[in-house]
Amino acid sequence: MTTNELPITDTNEDEPVTPLSADAPPSPIVQADQLFAGHREIWIEHHGVRYRLRITRRNKLILQK
Repeated sequence: MTTNELPITDTNEDEPVTPLSADAPPSPIVQADQLFAGHREIWIEHHGVRYRLRITRRNKLILQK
């Protein structure tokens, strides 16, 4: 397979979105204790797909599809 035959992929899909200009407001910061409200896990729905965000025993965050 030559370089010309490689499939074209969108490499920016998983990268964080950055502001388009210097005038754009910064991304919001949400405190985890406000987001979890005393729970160890929450469910996030994005484009019809549910993701589980949980706090581990070692106090790390894990996002699962």
